[in-house]
Amino acid sequence: MDFRLEDIDDAEVERRLSIVEPLTDAVRELVDAVIRTEVDDAELVAAREQIETIVARLRAQQKDKGYGVSFTRDFTGMPWGNAATGARNAVAPPLRIKKVDGVTRADVVLGAAYEGPGGHVHGGIAALLLDQLVGETAAADHMPSFTGTLTVRYLRPTPLGPVTLEGRVTGTDGRKTFVHGELSDADGVTVEAEAIMIQPKHFPARDAIISTIAKLENERS
Repeated sequence: MDFRLEDIDDAEVERRLSIVEPLTDAVRELVDAVIRTEVDDAELVAAREQIETIVARLRAQQKDKGYGVSFTRDFTGMPWGNAATGARNAVAPPLRIKKVDGVTRADVVLGAAYEGPGGHVHGGIAALLLDQLVGETAAADHMPSFTGTLTVRYLRPTPLGPVTLEGRVTGTDGRKTFVHGELSDADGVTVEAEAIMIQPKHFPARDAIISTIAKLENERS
């Protein structure tokens, strides 16, 4: 898996975000505009030609395959290509998850790009967001957990618009963490999930990562 250590501080992280997040937001607006526009064919062709020019500019220098995940020395993760939370990924709504008193929560608006049945959220999008939520709920001390099983129950259709996600740990067993997650609209829960999250067996422990960071710093001094 592509995990990288970057020797940058929080100020540099914020500087980079200040550049890429507005770009990604603009692409999200573009996606929404393409879905809902009713301009004539000539306008569509002209827009496509302009977009193709921008794509060529951005492809002038790019990574192979996916973006991967970088970490700073303070264990700040930068999963900016992530399909649910990525700061560089216009597919992501994006989900911004916070953990308070053992409960993870996120509020997000799901617009036209996430439609399944007319006027409602695609069930696969609900599952994607809940999968991300339960993963971050299970994560402890900045160490990731990956999905072993995810059982999703759809209680009723979720209308497009603002939704809330909440997750909480319900138990642990060795490397396994059991998590309950919910997606709700203003009228209550629409989708719920039960997950078994597993800490990767061969992922380096926190102490090992700290040791690697110390070694890199000693080599530079």
